[in-house]
Amino acid sequence: MANSASDTQGYIPGVTRAPIAANDVAPAVLPQRMRLLARLDMLARAFALRSPARFWALRLIAVVTLDAIAILAALRLTRALLPGTRTLTMLNDMGFAFAFTAVTIAVLFAIGAYRRSWRYLSLADALVLGTSLLASSSAVWLVTATFVIPQRVHRVELATFLVVHVALMLAAMLAIRLVRREVREHLRSTRARRSAQPVRRVLLLGDVDWARVMVELVRTDVGTGLDIAGVLTFDGRERKLQIGGVPVLGSPEMLPDIVARLDKAGRRPVSLVVQDSSEFLDRQRSIEIARLAEAQDMVVSRFRNPWARGASASDGMAIEKMPLAELLGRPEVSIQHSYVERVVAGKRILVTGAGGTIGSELVRQLATYDPAEIILLDHAEYNLYAIELEVRERFPGLRVHAELCSIRQRPALWQVFERRRPEIVFHAAALKHVPMVEANPCAGVHTNVLGTRNVADAVCEFEARAMIQVSTDKAVNPVGLMGATKRLGELYCQALDLIGACDPESPRFLTVRFGNVLGSSGSLIPLFQRQIAAGKPLTVTHPDIERFFMTVEEAVLLILQSGARALETDADRGMIFVLDMGEPVKIVEIAKRVIRMAGLRPDIDVPIRFIGLRPGEKLFEELFDTSESKIESAIPGIFEAMPSPIPLELLVEGFCQLERLITDGDADELIRLTHEMVAASASSRWAEILRRMAAETTDAAFVPLDAATIAAVSAMSAIPLPRAVG
Repeated sequence: MANSASDTQGYIPGVTRAPIAANDVAPAVLPQRMRLLARLDMLARAFALRSPARFWALRLIAVVTLDAIAILAALRLTRALLPGTRTLTMLNDMGFAFAFTAVTIAVLFAIGAYRRSWRYLSLADALVLGTSLLASSSAVWLVTATFVIPQRVHRVELATFLVVHVALMLAAMLAIRLVRREVREHLRSTRARRSAQPVRRVLLLGDVDWARVMVELVRTDVGTGLDIAGVLTFDGRERKLQIGGVPVLGSPEMLPDIVARLDKAGRRPVSLVVQDSSEFLDRQRSIEIARLAEAQDMVVSRFRNPWARGASASDGMAIEKMPLAELLGRPEVSIQHSYVERVVAGKRILVTGAGGTIGSELVRQLATYDPAEIILLDHAEYNLYAIELEVRERFPGLRVHAELCSIRQRPALWQVFERRRPEIVFHAAALKHVPMVEANPCAGVHTNVLGTRNVADAVCEFEARAMIQVSTDKAVNPVGLMGATKRLGELYCQALDLIGACDPESPRFLTVRFGNVLGSSGSLIPLFQRQIAAGKPLTVTHPDIERFFMTVEEAVLLILQSGARALETDADRGMIFVLDMGEPVKIVEIAKRVIRMAGLRPDIDVPIRFIGLRPGEKLFEELFDTSESKIESAIPGIFEAMPSPIPLELLVEGFCQLERLITDGDADELIRLTHEMVAASASSRWAEILRRMAAETTDAAFVPLDAATIAAVSAMSAIPLPRAVG
């Protein structure tokens, strides 16, 4: 039928119009014959559920009957098409025809043709059926030519008749099965259109073979609610071809033009579904594809393989969202494993906060470097149990000790150190939730300040080689209490590291600083996912708020890389290692990406609500304090901060005052003193003087000190060395 002018406008070859909406299809407008077929299909399903054995017996009888009719019809039609087969007079005998049919059916039974599900007819099934028919017909006609009427059979006529008859039988029997399959597919699509489930139109991007499998999966699983508008391949070479009736439209670079043409045809896709693994899909191309898709307001998704390891049977064929970390637009941190292995292998390692997000990932990665043993320290019983169980299962040969202890409990912590004698300590235990620390200042200071002091003092007392502290960008020019407490922890470790410059055998205290960790407990990504699942708007504090982001794997790589390199190369003391995390990202943009990853539209399907800054929160985070100097590091992807520390004596005195205020419960004075200590400006020459003194102790020639240095040394005379701290 010719198309009208309006119908042909915006037409794309091979792309049909969008299906009728679900609520536009009513049972009254369906053709009478389709309603009858649908009714029969429903009755058959009900009967199959009530009496499965009787249903399958009746089904077999129906299929055999249809095949018998096809064989007889093909026999008669072949006789009519080949009237010159003079010697085959037995074809007029109905007894011979029925016997031939019975033998053919018996052969099909014998080779298992009726144990196949013809509902899903494939080329392999057709070949099996054709081979069966050829074998059975050849056997029957061979017996007939040899024993029944050998004197009258003309071999050429018999061979011609055999070929034509088998071809007609195969065509008839395949036609029966194809008709049944098409009727079933039509009924399935009719039911899908009548259901209330909305259709989500998608484009596929991947290899041709993968696309073919996906098209078949979508067709067989009506519950997905997907409609494949077209296929994209990575090179676009198969353009203008079809895969299972779905057109190949081009390559990812052609996405804007493809979406525009589909939009004109009324088939605009809302999602781009990418092949889960492909040699053509590297990280850079993933970012480019995501950029092109977001420009078209499309969701970038991946099919999750339901047969993959770890997938549950109830998952079915679903779509797994592309990880947000792939869309941050910066390269991942690389690591030189040799440094870490030399530092960790054969050592006793202690990880505080081992059950947390950072601590547990530290344990997982440290375990791969063959340490002598790992001591897991955490105050949360279940988290400690979970990481211990995981490590024992994954690394059965590794010695693991779980210590249920809080870093606030100085005597208990001392006992752990005395019993286990760790050589390297990774300090990840902390209270990190900004509003929670702001509402509970005594707990925040007790854990982040005094707890860090306890761990550092234990490192000195029990002669560990090093302590690597995990810090945060919120410690830089802090506004809230959480950032201030983390800054005091940094200052204490800096001071201990600097004062140890006079003693080559003193432990090293290293601090690693980074931004927000994607997916960590209490972070924004899990919050957004819960809000979307509950059908609620996404809450963002401010339209201009922005943060630095990284994955937990990157964070741990930074900790291991910087700590190992510093210990291997005997790096300058008092330095803070900072990850180069690129440009900060606006939280509202992250929220929009999360919404698109859920297959929804920002501000249309899911609103974004601004709730105002929380106590202690800043619009912009920084990586370097105003008193610090940013310098390049020898470690790729990492900067170093040159500190301006507070003398250790002042910190020790201040921490004692903080401890008394916590005991008294004086939260207001505690907050004031914490911020006052952070804001206290130390002499900019303190670190310089300590380094000069350390250098002069190893210098063979005596160099007289100037008056300023002598005064500084006198002021520091009461400061204990690291081994005597606490």
